Amino acid sequence: VFPNKISTEQQSLMLVKRLLAVAVSCITYLRGIFPESAYGTRYMDDVCVKILREDKNCPGSTQLVKWMLGCYDALQKKYFNNYWICLQTITECYHFKFKYTHNGPLLDFSSNNKRNDSTITCADTKKASILLIRKIYVLMQNLSPLPNDVCLTMKLFYYDEVTPSDYQPPGFKEGECEGMIFEGEPMCLNVGEVPTPFHMLKVKVTTEKQRMENVDKSILKHRETNLPLQVLRVDRDDPEDDNQDMNV
Repeated sequence: VFPNKISTEQQSLMLVKRLLAVAVSCITYLRGIFPESAYGTRYMDDVCVKILREDKNCPGSTQLVKWMLGCYDALQKKYFNNYWICLQTITECYHFKFKYTHNGPLLDFSSNNKRNDSTITCADTKKASILLIRKIYVLMQNLSPLPNDVCLTMKLFYYDEVTPSDYQPPGFKEGECEGMIFEGEPMCLNVGEVPTPFHMLKVKVTTEKQRMENVDKSILKHRETNLPLQVLRVDRDDPEDDNQDMNV
């Protein structure tokens, strides 16, 4: 997964693509979306991860892989802003956000990160990547089980100022999404972020508050949330102060 160095934008792009694939694969594997046969095994240093692959016996995994390739197209063109994996209407939502810069990462991407003059090293990126995957593992293993009839959908959002109005990546079509409806009260966790000299990837998880009740409180920073009841709006600026951070 990790290159020996990240000195070019192409090396950074390849890492972000791989990290997105690992994160999505871990989420779907640990939430039991696809059977064991739909995954291969890889290692991120000492962390064993499952990677989703095309499986002729599992059309759903093949479709998801095709969607991921569409995501890569938008990511490479620098159109990609937000990426949402939504389960049911809506039980769980996994939110990936991307930023790009030619002059190094926007280190004020999180209100908790004030190192605006710091230089991101490959070691920093590697450490953040492994920590992100470990946090996903911890959270997925503590969430309440999903319903038997769960359905997975993906939604992509773009940077309007640079994205052609008629652009749709392979496997996607134009849609409308003003917000997402939860049956219960939504609760959002900032899982983590990974900076490179050219990109920034951030991951959040939103689910019904009652489904978080089994999560060990020691991994959550206790902070009040101002998320609206039942309806979660799509906010591209996404103020950080309204969410809780996962602390592992």
